[in-house]
Amino acid sequence: MANIGVFIERYTLTRSEEVGALMKLGQVAHMQGHRLDFLFRPDMYKIPHYDAIFIRALTDPLNSTYVASRLAQLNGLRVIDDPDSIIICCDKVNMYRHLQQAGVPMPETVFLKEADLTVENGAKLLDSMGNPLVLKAPNSSFSLYVERVYSPEEFVKVGKRFLRRADRVVAQRFIQSEFDWRVGVLAGEALYVCQYVIPKKRWKITTYTGNGREISGNVKGFDLTSVNPKLIETAVRAAKAIGNGLYGIDLKQVGDEFVVIEVNDNPTIAEDEEDQKAPYIYEKLIRYLVGEWGN
Repeated sequence: MANIGVFIERYTLTRSEEVGALMKLGQVAHMQGHRLDFLFRPDMYKIPHYDAIFIRALTDPLNSTYVASRLAQLNGLRVIDDPDSIIICCDKVNMYRHLQQAGVPMPETVFLKEADLTVENGAKLLDSMGNPLVLKAPNSSFSLYVERVYSPEEFVKVGKRFLRRADRVVAQRFIQSEFDWRVGVLAGEALYVCQYVIPKKRWKITTYTGNGREISGNVKGFDLTSVNPKLIETAVRAAKAIGNGLYGIDLKQVGDEFVVIEVNDNPTIAEDEEDQKAPYIYEKLIRYLVGEWGN
C-alpha cells in the first residue's frame, strides 16, 4: 500500500468539476489498495512521510506549490509536478526555448527586451509576423497577460506594461481558430485529448469581463484513436522537450498540421471535461504516482 498526498489550496475546492475529479482519483486509489490524503499548506511538514505527492494547486516557483514539490523531490518521492517542470513551464521564454531546441513546430516566436519595444520595431514585426500580433508576459497563466496588438503604438504600450512583470516579452504570430486542441501527456504517453472551444466573439479560450467574470467555452472530449496521429505525435514531442511528468499541450490546427501554442504543467483535470473519453486517466495517475508505470 502506498500513501499518496494531494497538495491543494482552498481555491482548488471552489470548482465542483475539479473537486469531482479529485474524488474520482481518491476512489481509484482506495480501490487499488492505496491511501490518499489531501494536504493543505499547514500540512506541508507531513510530505516526507508520504510515498508520492500530486500537486493540484497553481504552480509557481515563488509560491507554496514549488516548496511542496521540492520538498517531495528532496525526500525521494515521486511528485507531479516536479520542480524542474514548474520552473520551465512557468516561464514562457524558458518553455519556448526548450520547444525550439527540440524542433517542435510552433508559431513564429521572438523574445523582446525593453530596448526592442519601439514603434519602429513594432511596425517591422507587425509587417513580418502578421497583424494582429500576440504579446505574452512570460509568467502569465489562464490567458491572463496575453493580448493582441494591432498597431506599433499598441505594441509599445502593451509590451511595456508586460515588462512590469518580467524582463522579457514574448511576441508570437497569431493563428485564428474556433478551438484549441489539448492533449494531456503523462510520462511521454498521451493520456487524453479534448478541444477547448473558444467562446463566440472571443479569440482566447478564457477571457474576463470588466468585473472579473470568467468567460470560457465548452470542453469536447475525443478518443485517442479517433484524432489525427500527427496531433498526438506533436504533443508527445512537446512534452518530452520539457520532461517526463504530466503536461497539458495546447495546439492549433493549421490544415493537416499542428503547432504547439503552449506546454502547461499542472494541467486542469475536471470531471466530465478532460476525462470525457478517458475515464482511465485516474488509474494511470495513481499507477504513475506509486511507481507501477512510467518509470
